[in-house]
Order: sequence, then structure tokens, then C-alpha cells
Amino acid sequence: MRSDIIHVSNEGTGIAEALKQTELVAAYKSLSEKDSVHLLLLAEEMTGMMKAMTGEHSADFWIEADDDTFCLHLKTETRMNKELRNKLLSASTSGENIAAKGVMGKIKDLFSRILEPSEASIPTEYMAGFDPQGLPVIEAAAMARNMPIYSSSVWSLNRYKAAVRKSDEAWDELEQSIVANIADEIEIGIADNAVEMIIYKRFDSGRESK
Repeated sequence: MRSDIIHVSNEGTGIAEALKQTELVAAYKSLSEKDSVHLLLLAEEMTGMMKAMTGEHSADFWIEADDDTFCLHLKTETRMNKELRNKLLSASTSGENIAAKGVMGKIKDLFSRILEPSEASIPTEYMAGFDPQGLPVIEAAAMARNMPIYSSSVWSLNRYKAAVRKSDEAWDELEQSIVANIADEIEIGIADNAVEMIIYKRFDSGRESK
């Protein structure tokens, strides 16, 4: 199933409706109270990240659910051009220190940098989440999950987790992140003139009986 698409903005427009839509999805899929809270928390973090962005930004939010797997989408258009795309796909780094704190803070910062061509350089700290093997890996993973195939999956939470496992500071930050511990995966991808974030969550606990 696919929920209604809710248009949200960083001015707060549509966020209440997006959260209401999340509650309706949880009820429709008969999620337990705990799982419903987790799904709503992920939606709150995703839309809250949008609200925290500076400038004028808007995006479409929706949820897709297939059996026990839920995908929360946040998709927005960007002023993507060939030069910016090549810069992102080559994973060039600025080497600068970043002020973003926490896992969701870093994800918001990365999402913002992709949206804004003037801020396209990627801090070295984020490189752990980039895919070093390129499009074939992304295509295979996308087809296996029946996902849209992006021209690139720019960043993945699971790749980041695997890469920073030996870094005490980064790993402590991950362990303290509620979202990083609830979500099965968070991906940021680019396709045409759009940037999309997808949060994946599979609920294995029992459903509420009707």
C-alpha cells in the first residue's frame, strides 16, 4: 500500500498532516502500539529535519508498506546540474570540520548540501557512508527491494555504520541515536532533478488483532 502524498515545507506546512497520515498507515496495517510509536518517531524525525533547514524548501512525504516492511519517503526537487552531479558522484570532500551534531543532524546537513549547489562539497566525515563501488551495486540492491533505481545512492546509514565501527566517538554517537537504532536503513539518492531520502523499517512483532 501507498499512503497519500503530503506536501511539506520547512516553514512547517503539511507536517501535522504528514504525521496524521503516518498514524493512519499504522492503524491500517494494524501495527502494535510500540511499532506505531516507532513509525511515528521516524516520521517526526524526517519531517522535523525538513523543518530545520534554512532557506525555502519543500518536499513530498509518503509511506509505502509491503507486508512488514515500511518505507518513509521525503522527496524534493533541487537545482541539480551536470557539474554538481559529477561532484557529488565523485564524492569530493571539503575536508572542513562540521558543526552538525548527532546522526540526524549530520543526515540533515548532508541532505541540505545536496539540495544547495553552492554547498555541494561534502565534509570528509561523511565519506564513510558513500558507496565506493558505484551504480552496479545500487542497481542490484534496488532491484532486490523493488526500489526506484537512482543514478546514485549518495549515502547509506548501514555503510556508515560499518565504516565507523572502529571509531569510538562516531560509534558512541550512533549508539545514542534513537533513529539509528530504530531504522533498518536510511538512504539518500539523487535522480534527475530530485533528491530523495528513504527510511526503511521492518516490523517483526505481532500485529494487533482486530
